[in-house]
Amino acid sequence: MRVMLNRAPYEQATDGVVVRVTPTFLPDESDADDHRFVWAYTIEIENGTRDVVQLLSRFWRITDANGLVQTVEGPGVVGQQPVLRPGERFRYTSACPLTTPSGMMVGTYRMLRLETGARFDIAVPAFALDPPDVLRRAH
Repeated sequence: MRVMLNRAPYEQATDGVVVRVTPTFLPDESDADDHRFVWAYTIEIENGTRDVVQLLSRFWRITDANGLVQTVEGPGVVGQQPVLRPGERFRYTSACPLTTPSGMMVGTYRMLRLETGARFDIAVPAFALDPPDVLRRAH
């Protein structure tokens, strides 16, 4: 399978938990004539706190180049609700099809501090889904 890496990872820290995202365009899974553009994205979550935390759920807002917004929410990620001890990392890869060549995603993860039972949200940084051959201009 051929992949085309996008830009360097996007990164954001919330309450000591760091989320890094690397989007990858999948040209072999995409078909411009069929208006199908598929993106993989690899997420790494690093627990920089002193607490043991668990990822409970996810929320995504996906916007295509036409401004069409889809939301996705549900328990865990890729069928898992990982527990991270201080200093541990969890990495997974998922995919997102679009009907336009470009778009963007942004989201949050609902987390749980296992010792106290406190729930908190961490931000997933907004990241562009732009094929490497597309030059974006600021408006």
